[in-house]
Amino acid sequence: MKITSKGQVTIPLEVREKMGFLPDTEVEFKISGNTVLLKKAGAQSKRSRDLIARMRGKATVKMATDEIMALTRG
Repeated sequence: MKITSKGQVTIPLEVREKMGFLPDTEVEFKISGNTVLLKKAGAQSKRSRDLIARMRGKATVKMATDEIMALTRG
């Protein structure tokens, strides 16, 4: 198996099926010594948690959660 010039590698079908990796599945890489582990991302990956933490307290609109949800639902 080779890595493409874009840094991509194809996960074999057997592995995707066994792990339940569907298109758009979020995954995480973990480095352990000289081994790379690939797993489904948790409900909130570290990247997601970091993004939310950076945004927390930055809102400039003073609206209740219910009001914001009503706007997003149309």
